[in-house]
Amino acid sequence: MERAAQGADGGGGSNSSSRSSSRATSAGSSPSCSLAGRGVSGRAAAAGLGGGGSRSSPGSVAASPSGGGGRRREPALEGVLSKYTNLLQGWQNRYFVLDFEAGVLQYFVNEQSKHQKPRGVLSLSGAIVSLSDEAPHMLVVYSASGEMYRLRAADAKEKQFWVTRLRACAKYHMETNSKMMHQVEGQQKNLVHAIESLPGSGPLTALDQDLLLLKATSAATLSCLGECLSLLQQSVHQVGQPSHKPGASEHILGWPGPKSHSTEQLRSGALGSLPPASANITWAVLPNSAEDGQPSQPEPEPNSGPDLVLSEDEKSDNEGEEEAELGVMEDQRSVILHLISQLKLGMDLTKVVLPTFILEKRSLLEMYADFMAHPDLLLAITAGATPEERVICFVEYYLTAFHEGRKGALAKKPYNPIIGETFHCSWEVPKDKVKPRRTAAPCPADPPARPGAEDPSQSYKLRFVAEQVSHHPPISCFYCECKEKRLCVNTHVWTKSKFMGMSVGVSMIGEGVLRLLEHGEEYVFTLPSAYARSILTIPWVELGGKVSISCAKTGYSATVIFHTKPFYGGKVHRVTAEVKHNPTNTIVCKAHGEWNGSLEFTYSNGETRVIDTATLPVYPKRIRPLEKQGPMESRNLWREVTRYLRLGDIDAATEQKRRLEEKQRVEERKRENLRAPWRPKYFIQEGDGWVYLSPLWKAH
Repeated sequence: MERAAQGADGGGGSNSSSRSSSRATSAGSSPSCSLAGRGVSGRAAAAGLGGGGSRSSPGSVAASPSGGGGRRREPALEGVLSKYTNLLQGWQNRYFVLDFEAGVLQYFVNEQSKHQKPRGVLSLSGAIVSLSDEAPHMLVVYSASGEMYRLRAADAKEKQFWVTRLRACAKYHMETNSKMMHQVEGQQKNLVHAIESLPGSGPLTALDQDLLLLKATSAATLSCLGECLSLLQQSVHQVGQPSHKPGASEHILGWPGPKSHSTEQLRSGALGSLPPASANITWAVLPNSAEDGQPSQPEPEPNSGPDLVLSEDEKSDNEGEEEAELGVMEDQRSVILHLISQLKLGMDLTKVVLPTFILEKRSLLEMYADFMAHPDLLLAITAGATPEERVICFVEYYLTAFHEGRKGALAKKPYNPIIGETFHCSWEVPKDKVKPRRTAAPCPADPPARPGAEDPSQSYKLRFVAEQVSHHPPISCFYCECKEKRLCVNTHVWTKSKFMGMSVGVSMIGEGVLRLLEHGEEYVFTLPSAYARSILTIPWVELGGKVSISCAKTGYSATVIFHTKPFYGGKVHRVTAEVKHNPTNTIVCKAHGEWNGSLEFTYSNGETRVIDTATLPVYPKRIRPLEKQGPMESRNLWREVTRYLRLGDIDAATEQKRRLEEKQRVEERKRENLRAPWRPKYFIQEGDGWVYLSPLWKAH
């Protein structure tokens, strides 16, 4: 292997050089070369045609004399570059090797260690290589995986030399991947055509379960690969714009920007026909035609009064059963497989017909109420002595709220609320249970005594109301308040679901506001996305995405990241959080753990606390019996669907659900003909959000 002339400047590492002493090597390298040999070979490298650039020997693109058999190889490029490590260690000299054929950039501590395991490897397919003026002769390599190398060369010529070769490598492997995608796409189309050409009867048909599975998984896999390639191709056009680089956890649903040609061809009809655009009920089984004369629920009177339903008749809820099924049954799997084989990646599922047997036996409005299963932690926020303690209390409550909203680990879909549907409940919380967790004695693991056994004068009352205020788009609102603690929460959520291959993703778009009237503080918060994974076997739920909590008055904010499980390895249900005082840029609390398991909080004074969500006391909802509920209250509205689901009669449940949804469509058409917009009963639209008509902050 020939060696290029080394720089004269001293430096760290075995090469003792702060300049980028680069060289290209191959099996056919000549024994000698000098810096004067740049010329033509440098232009060849710029064209991505090989040659060694400024450190390539004339023989580096020739056939290898040691058995290359005439095969032309791109030489490896290697040399010393400075790599930025961190604030403490700063820039350090490292020995880099660009393997053009493998499409990777590796680095080692020094040249002597290059035959050992590299300290780092960066894939260059779809990578962005850009110049930077942060430091002299600096370049930055952004990989498609999100990893970044910040590098410095010895001078401008060496910097441009590395940039040219790195970009050529990235472009070559991107084009190679694109060609492979076209080949795979053609093979998948042939597979789909062969399956769909099978006869409708006989020993092997187009509806054979194994063939449906093969068709569905091949389509989903190809779509995912196409979307990944599209993202890589898009990143190539953003060289020099690192601000457009997506964060590790920020692409939650959908894919930004134009789609690749190969993916677009797949979506133009290779997977069969799609449900009609009129099929616009999320997760619904729609009728072929309207049935006249069917019994239906009476329509409520809009704005008949904003007051919360009186709670004198409320009783402790005893319907908090878990969804105990282990997964889809064999006779249901074919239905799901046939459906998935027609879906396309990123499709909005509000346009898709989905079967009734995937439904959970409760409304989405009630699910939001179940997130309030630890009302003692919510009310304890007001007891915080300082703004710092109150924001930390809110973050503690927020992180522990989600696990109880799930009825077991099985992923099922709550009922899509009917427009005008409402849900009412309340909680009674003993006053001696409401105190900040950082100063509270350890709570017993046993659930609290039934609220009915408590003296009402010794308990706080937390009231809750939710309403479906819009059908297109589907927007739910909920409001809860505790008059004694002068606390209330107002939230509006637009759920948007998408098909993601073998998963379904649901974005919860909107925000909530927690108001502490005693302190004059408002905490604005957002919600994570939810995912149903492994929908062909035993579906399970995970949360993902970055959410924020902020209080403008106090200057405190929190960032919470729900981490989705990596494709290979990694833990599920991970969450991390950081609470910061923005005026002083001080981090006052950090948290990590599992949102449905143990969470560890570390405070600014060095103290730590572990909260195990499994041992937190759960306060049951108080809700009126069905016979005392109004016709549009969730449990009364869906009572027949729920009854048949419990009996396992899917056909009867489907028919009852169809009647409710058909009635909704008939009434919607009536309003359109009369040009009379729907007027919600409890909430009113203000700007882009919705607020409760008679909130606590207006009464004080």
